[in-house]
Amino acid sequence: MNGSRKSDKSVVSEKRANNFSGAPVKAESVEKRDLAEENLVQQNSFRTQRRAELQIALDRIRQKAAEDKKMQLTAGTRRQYCNLPATRTSSVSRRQMTVQFTSLWHHVYNVDRLREAYFSLKRKASAGVDDVTWAEYGKDLEVNLKDLSERLARGAYRAKPVRRVFINKSDGRQRPLGVPVLEDKIVQKSAVWVMNSIYEADFLGFSYGSRPSRSAHNALDAVTVGIERKKVSWVLDADISGFFDAMNHDWIIKFIEHRIADKRMVRHIKKWLNAGVLEDGVKTRSEEGTPQGGSVSPLLANVYLYYVFDVWLQQWRRKHARGEVIAVRYVDDIIVGFQHRSDAERFLKEMKERFLTFNLELHPTKTRLIEFGRFAKSNRNDRGDGKPETFDFLGFTHMCGVTGNGKFKVQRKTIGKRKRAKLAEIKQELKRRMHTPLPTQWKWLASVITGHCRYYGVPGNRKAMDTFRTEIIKLWYKILRRRSQVDRTTWGRVSRLASQYIPKVCIVHPYPSQRLRV
Repeated sequence: MNGSRKSDKSVVSEKRANNFSGAPVKAESVEKRDLAEENLVQQNSFRTQRRAELQIALDRIRQKAAEDKKMQLTAGTRRQYCNLPATRTSSVSRRQMTVQFTSLWHHVYNVDRLREAYFSLKRKASAGVDDVTWAEYGKDLEVNLKDLSERLARGAYRAKPVRRVFINKSDGRQRPLGVPVLEDKIVQKSAVWVMNSIYEADFLGFSYGSRPSRSAHNALDAVTVGIERKKVSWVLDADISGFFDAMNHDWIIKFIEHRIADKRMVRHIKKWLNAGVLEDGVKTRSEEGTPQGGSVSPLLANVYLYYVFDVWLQQWRRKHARGEVIAVRYVDDIIVGFQHRSDAERFLKEMKERFLTFNLELHPTKTRLIEFGRFAKSNRNDRGDGKPETFDFLGFTHMCGVTGNGKFKVQRKTIGKRKRAKLAEIKQELKRRMHTPLPTQWKWLASVITGHCRYYGVPGNRKAMDTFRTEIIKLWYKILRRRSQVDRTTWGRVSRLASQYIPKVCIVHPYPSQRLRV
């Protein structure tokens, strides 16, 4: 009898309830269940508990940062806070007004957090200059993570240069990307989680890019709802020339030190900035820029523009704007709407001057101030200027439109250049897959259509998506006809296969006002 009881206790596992408050909870019994062969379910309960404990530590940091922000607003220091910094010397006095975090680095080199960072990385991502892949590093994961944690703790960790690669852009140019080594990715990811606990309390509501629980569609909806509901008649589409390559390292460190006084954290950020780039066997190092591709680069970009643009904009529209002003920023893509043209022109002039102070420059041709809004069409018709201009933002062309009831609305459709560039990529891939079996081809095409709908499936864009699907089917038909000189594939057969195996386009996103209301 006693033996059977002991046997039952040995196979019955227990788990902790999901509790982020840190208070002790009573363990709950879990259903007895055998483990499948070659399955790592044994680690799931342990990893879940450790993840909860890691989250509790970050919640404490987040709570402290939120309390500091609330204290500043209550004390009426928001005015000075928005002025940070106008010159290089003003950042020193500003530190006295904000709580600084002096002990953060131990959260970064925690083995459990490093493990979570490792599992959050893409499995099939390109390797860095050391050629170590995700799978290879994971063969002896615990030993590698323990060694990495010890090197981070004693200061023996050294950042390695990133490998330079280039990807094609829709306009024919190439965008440089940096591929860090796997260990740098792990440490950067861990550091970003810790730093986000602080900066998420500071970042303003109109900043959307590379932030937890925020997406490009949130930014798109904010632009649409802001223009439709506010008194917007002019839109500034601001483009920063080579932003990631222009960020000044000295300014980055000054901005970071305003909130973080942990010398080890700051020192490792300097290591990543100074690691350099390896291209064709030649290592180069610069005092400006951070390579796109690293986990820490988007956060540093948000911190940089938070101090350079966000807080300045908040101050400007409160002190200088005569009418309403809206703003949406997705990393370095900026849209600002104005009620009055005079406000827009003054803001653009002062924005150029401020950006030059921080080593940034607006693109002379891509930065545009256009008349846009509910009165743009009538005003331009009265002057004989023709239709209102359009602007591009996050893959969509935004146009002045009307609803079925004749009310003004912001119409969005896929940017033509991006659609044509994507079709060109699909054409080349179809040529490569020309002689693969038909089921393999239509499964791949179905995944392409599905992925396209997941991003571009917004209300009002169905016509552009239908055109995209039709063009893909036409390309498929032409490729199948080229498989041999006597190929008898007909358009009717391809159409039947497409209707059966390639999904129809659909709208997957709600109306902007519905999503923002939620």
